[in-house]
Amino acid sequence: MLEPLWTADELEAVTDGRAVGAIPDCTGVTFDSRGVEPGELFVALQGVRDGHDFVPAAFARGAACALVSREVEGAGPQLVVPDTLRGLEALAAYARDRAGARRGAVTGSVGKTSTTQAILAGLTRAGRAHGAVKSFNNHIGVPLTLARMPRDTERAVFEIGMNHAGEIAPLSQLVKPDVVLINNVGPVHTENFEDGEAGVARAKAEILQGLKRGGTAVLNADSAWFDFLKAEAEQVGARVRSFGAAEAADARLVNWMPGAPVRVEAVLNGRPLDYTLLQTGRHWGPNSLAVLLVLEALEVPLETALAALAAFEPLAGRGAERVTNLGVRLVDESYNANPLSMRAALISLGGRTVPSPGRRIVALTDMLELGPDAIRFHADLAQPIEDAGVDLLFCAGPLMKALWDSVPKGKQGAYAASAADLAPMLVEAVRPGDVVMVKGSNGSRASTLAQALDAAPRAALGDRR
Repeated sequence: MLEPLWTADELEAVTDGRAVGAIPDCTGVTFDSRGVEPGELFVALQGVRDGHDFVPAAFARGAACALVSREVEGAGPQLVVPDTLRGLEALAAYARDRAGARRGAVTGSVGKTSTTQAILAGLTRAGRAHGAVKSFNNHIGVPLTLARMPRDTERAVFEIGMNHAGEIAPLSQLVKPDVVLINNVGPVHTENFEDGEAGVARAKAEILQGLKRGGTAVLNADSAWFDFLKAEAEQVGARVRSFGAAEAADARLVNWMPGAPVRVEAVLNGRPLDYTLLQTGRHWGPNSLAVLLVLEALEVPLETALAALAAFEPLAGRGAERVTNLGVRLVDESYNANPLSMRAALISLGGRTVPSPGRRIVALTDMLELGPDAIRFHADLAQPIEDAGVDLLFCAGPLMKALWDSVPKGKQGAYAASAADLAPMLVEAVRPGDVVMVKGSNGSRASTLAQALDAAPRAALGDRR
């Protein structure tokens, strides 16, 4: 029989909770009653909804025990603690120390989740590994991922995000990583920082506060904030490793060759490398080098790391590609967007070979949380659109109106106030052979456009040529 993730004795001792009923061993930890697996501990967190309201549903789905701040009458075994989030954090810290795994932590303005998952792919090939199943990077997701870490884990990686200053530091201090990666810094969540991108850079640097003394900080040598971040890293005693196209980078990008697969030429620690990627975005040149440096710091052999990168596929909504019933190749970047990721995606689209009579088409929705410069950030995409050789532009949302008004009329496909309104116009306009990139912020519903292209039946083609 498999050893439980949490024994009853551990749960009681670590949370110091008051037991209601006989506390059982638990096979996992969750806070979502809809996804409870039999034998798991359900943590009743206070959010938009009070998790205590879902304790009965969690037990109905097979939860073995619940961590609560007030007893729920008529339910199963419970541990009552003053604060369930603090209780989850206590479990997280114990699981961290119990496993003793080497740990990495990743933050950045663009590409955190994909980069973290690529690192996890390398760790998994190297031994018993652990990481978040998806973008669990906030004050709940990070401790939850730690609390789920098996006791025999050898290596683990954690994604840490933020919307405001002061959010990353406590999470990094909880993880206590051996290596941290700050993938990039850009104008993301700038509406929450009076000094804009400088505030974002300081917030990202908070990840260094949890780094073990003598640990490794992997930094983007091409970033305008490299010198600042390097100084911050050295101040906490970190060993700095750099990646990018800069001549002095420890992992230096030499060449990026589009194709299926993509080929990358690079130099790592003075050693020439030539490897392949399934990721088509040009930003995966430097991203892949960051992955290699993190894996190196976590003692993963280079050959294992390169094999993991070669097999790592784009994540859903983050560059995943498919041919729809309409005969168009959909590049689905609908999970999120900001000025940095928009430009990177457009550069990648421009580097594609699109056989005639296919067209390059982009369908964009608003980028959110950009503060007073939001309109300018949208209008400034006109030049990258031109440089990418885009044939038709489709826009949705009040902020994207600034971009729509900034491009030549010959490139204007259609504009609508919302993604839902734009979707039928986009479906009607595309033709077989077109390459269509969809991108925008979650809150502006870019995924609606991708879903519409996916859902359109082959019959909708009609007489399109």
